[in-house]
Amino acid sequence: MPTISMFYGIIIRMYCSPNEHNPPHFHAYYQGYKAVIDINLCTLKEGKMPSKQKKLILAWAELHKDELLADWELASNGELPFNITPLR
Repeated sequence: MPTISMFYGIIIRMYCSPNEHNPPHFHAYYQGYKAVIDINLCTLKEGKMPSKQKKLILAWAELHKDELLADWELASNGELPFNITPLR
């Protein structure tokens, strides 16, 4: 699962598999926390994340929704997604 962005200790990854399930999503990791984020809704779908990091991740996802959806298409076809600019 390639890393597509990193910011403030948060790692964002996306699976590259034609069999990956919908809806479009990415995985966020921070210390011992893991979360799955729905790209279309910019909401936490599964897992847990501290409040501050969750807000940062969701804000980043909202800013980069088009790029995340494009990466989802690539990953769904088994191709490597592009890196996305981190939150600054």
